[in-house]
Order: sequence, then structure tokens, then C-alpha cells
Amino acid sequence: MNQLLVEEIDALLPQTQCGKCGFPGCRPYAEAIAEGRADINQCPPGDQEGIRKLAQLLGVPPKPLNTSHGLPRPGKVVARIDEQLCIGCTFCTRVCPVDAIVGAGKQMHTVIAAECTGCELCIAPCPMDCISLVSVAEKTDGIRQKQAADNARSRYRFRLQRLAKAKQASPKAVTKAIAQPEIIPTAAEERKNAIVQAALKRAMAIRARTDNNRPPVK
Repeated sequence: MNQLLVEEIDALLPQTQCGKCGFPGCRPYAEAIAEGRADINQCPPGDQEGIRKLAQLLGVPPKPLNTSHGLPRPGKVVARIDEQLCIGCTFCTRVCPVDAIVGAGKQMHTVIAAECTGCELCIAPCPMDCISLVSVAEKTDGIRQKQAADNARSRYRFRLQRLAKAKQASPKAVTKAIAQPEIIPTAAEERKNAIVQAALKRAMAIRARTDNNRPPVK
């Protein structure tokens, strides 16, 4: 593989690490493009400008975005967690590709907006549907956009290194999980059900307090 070409392609990608291109991150997508396993029009966040830059680099004609991978957003978005509904399940922290969500188990989580890439990966796992995307002012000049992309790339790589070290530190747990795969879905489902039940109780308590504080109708 031509590593120099991979680096040049990766430098042109938006570094959202959203996986919409069909690969688990911008770097794997860059490698696939360099090897001819992926086309240049599979990145919705990059949109036509990204396709144009890739086409120019590779010396091929530009083409329309392949919308089967998703549609581009009109502006920059970041995730936001509803603090009243968050139950601290940690599901979102596990999937964030750039470690932009902080919070301990059973404690409220929050998004570091400056680090969020708007990848949307945290939305689906949330059992409380308390994560949404909000529009924010976008840094439009090329230098700041490149700085943001470089920062996201660094955080993504650091996360991969952190996970790899954690896996090496607990090989027995990994071996056990592989040896008993039938236990994992059941345990995961039970844990999710417990989380949802706890969340429902919390939501009902909040609603009860709201109803009690509401002035009587005259």
C-alpha cells in the first residue's frame, strides 16, 4: 500500500469518523480509496467539495455524491445531551470515536462541544433518546477547519491506542467473552432493560414533581 498516498487522501477527509462511508473511520476509508476498494464519493460530510479535492489528487473526474451513504448537512452540528433525562448508562461514551463525551456510570454525561464531530454515533445507543444534534457556528476559514480536522484525527487515533492498551491489559476478560459468546447478548439485554426501568422511574419522579409545582387551574 502506498502510505504516502493514504496520508494525502486522509488529509482531505473531514475526520468526522462517522462511518457513513462504510468504513470505521476516515483513515480506513482513505486506505480503501488508495487500494481501489472504495470510490471517492462515499463521504456525506465531505460533500462535493471533498469529492472535488479527492478527484484532483487522484487525477480522476469528480462525480456526484453517492447518497446511499447519506446526505450532507447544511452546516456544522454537535451532539447535545438532555441533562434531565440522562441516566449515566455510558452507552454514548463507548461509541464516541473522539472521546468527546464525558461522564461516569450513573452520573450525568455531557458533550465537549468543541471536540464533537457531529458523527451521530451516540444517538442510536441511547436508551432514553436524550441526545440530539444542534447547529453551531462553523469555523469557515480553511486554516481553522484544518485545525479542527487535525484535532479530531489525533483524538480518534488516541482513542484507538487507548482501547488497544485496555484490551492488552485484560486478555482474560477478552478470552472469556470469546469463549462464552452466548452469555453476552443476554447480559447486555438485561442491563439495558434495567437501565430503561431506572430511567422510567426517574422520568416519572420528575413529572410528579412538575405536576405538584404546577399552579391550579382557575
